Amino acid sequence: MRLPALTTLVAVLLPADVPVEPDADTARQWAREELLDPSYHQQQSLLRRLLDWLGDLFSDLPTLGLPPGVAPLIVVGVLLAVALVALWVAGPVRRSRRTPSREVLTAEDVRSAARLRADADAAAARGDWSLAVLERFRAVVRDLEERTVIESRPGRTAHEAAEAALQRMPTLRTGLRTAARLFDDVAYGGREATRADEAELRELDQRVRATRPQLPAGTADPVGAAR
Repeated sequence: MRLPALTTLVAVLLPADVPVEPDADTARQWAREELLDPSYHQQQSLLRRLLDWLGDLFSDLPTLGLPPGVAPLIVVGVLLAVALVALWVAGPVRRSRRTPSREVLTAEDVRSAARLRADADAAAARGDWSLAVLERFRAVVRDLEERTVIESRPGRTAHEAAEAALQRMPTLRTGLRTAARLFDDVAYGGREATRADEAELRELDQRVRATRPQLPAGTADPVGAAR
């Protein structure tokens, strides 16, 4: 009997569920033919799957006597309102975390008033008016601390420093408050200082150094207490 005829006879006689062991080339061919089946490429879109999921989610939702489809819309509206409230609450929290501290002198900045003035002068000499303004205001605050006009406290803002100082130096009220606003505008508001701003801060520094602080109300005036 010839070989082809023998193969046909074996195929007829063997049960249909007898496993077939194809060679490597045949297995690859079968795999390619199987993957060409269109059923493998018919996938639902993301929107369709989302809508189906929402439909399943609300399928058992009580209608509460409302027209069909109204109850799911109410639930979706409530969820959206909750999400919007959460975003509104979380937004300021994120912004506050990103906002740098508005302190004038940090705990790590231990420079003296003289050193700060020298740094301000150096910045002004090279035309860096913004840095000169910042360092000059820091020198004013450090000078007030060194003279015990205000308490030495790291982390104080420019506004806090100005308000504390004017309690002892009320004649400098306008200058101190204007300088504090300028410091904040330059340090945190993106303002570029000018030569005129630097000259104004330099003049305030001189006035602060020349002003004799007043004693707090109700305090005796010991000899040499005010400098």
